[in-house]
Amino acid sequence: MKRKLFITLLWALVVFILDFATKKLVVGSLEYNEIKEVTGFLNLVYVENQGAAFSLFSGQESWQGIKMTLIATIALIPIIYFFYQAKSSDKLMLSALGLTLGGALGNIHDRLRFNAVIDFLDLHFKANHWPAFNIADVGICVGVALLFFAILRDLKKSEKTPSKKEAKTLKR
Repeated sequence: MKRKLFITLLWALVVFILDFATKKLVVGSLEYNEIKEVTGFLNLVYVENQGAAFSLFSGQESWQGIKMTLIATIALIPIIYFFYQAKSSDKLMLSALGLTLGGALGNIHDRLRFNAVIDFLDLHFKANHWPAFNIADVGICVGVALLFFAILRDLKKSEKTPSKKEAKTLKR
């Protein structure tokens, strides 16, 4: 259990600290809605998102922040479930859970502190911009993608491995 907890919390802490530090840097160095070009496809911009991921439902009623905080907190339940189901040796699953947990906690922290999530990464191609996001969002997206890979890997293993009953039948 200690190994599981260590791997998961290590990744969660890395994402949370990187997210917190980069948001603090952005808030301290950019004005609200200020844009700084970094490359031909990436800008830094300081915006606050009161909606869901990628600014979905942003600009809704004033209670939107409370609702989004509750939803984000409830979303921690599957992380806890998969954590208890994971084997101590499954570094991929535990890392995925840690990345997702760190990102979720980073965004929950923002919602509790600012009633919005601070976003600052603006990817674009010419005039087409992806909604601004942050390091916590990256942790969540990468973590969920790795979680799917881990689940698919486990499903493929279970298809190839016969059950004890099937193994006895095959031996006969």
